[in-house]
Amino acid sequence: MDLQQSEFDRLLFFEAARKTSEANYAKNPLDAENLTRWGGSLLELAAFQNGPECLNMIKEAVSKLEEALEVNPRKHDTLWCLGNAHTQHAFLAGDQETAKICFTKATECFQQAVEEDPGNELYLKSLEVTAKFSQTPDLHLELQRQASQQAAATSPSASNTKASKKKKSSDLKYDICGWIILAVGIVVWAGMAKSHVPPPPPPPR
Repeated sequence: MDLQQSEFDRLLFFEAARKTSEANYAKNPLDAENLTRWGGSLLELAAFQNGPECLNMIKEAVSKLEEALEVNPRKHDTLWCLGNAHTQHAFLAGDQETAKICFTKATECFQQAVEEDPGNELYLKSLEVTAKFSQTPDLHLELQRQASQQAAATSPSASNTKASKKKKSSDLKYDICGWIILAVGIVVWAGMAKSHVPPPPPPPR
């Protein structure tokens, strides 16, 4: 996989965070903060995977975050990260029913996060965006249609016009997902900085 240097540094950072969290878990499996960092790191690393590998990593992240909530059910940053995991799963869903279930779960997580931390603008924005997808299934269908167009546009016979259309059609998805991935990364780094283990350097801006 051809990664730019900044992306490669980001990959190394979250892989280091994942390994640190895994080591800490062996010492204390009931540390909700550590489990949240672990789940958040897996979500970030999933962005570097394709197809089934990406989905499996998201499911593993969900497992860690749910485990953290068993320890502390009112931990709002964990609820928010779990909402992001369900949102990413929804975007990867191949059928409308699965996507709807994931968007509904995400909305519930974001709503709980807002209830625990009412003034958090990031939580409010997450709730607003995901609720739209949960209430309007056609939005997910539109993303699926755009994904199909992108696949067609990458064929050897694709014209420059199709390539341009591909770029425009991807804007919606990246607008929604971009801030989610960035924000999860910030949560993970902040958690590493608060932990007793020296964190790796933050990802470059």
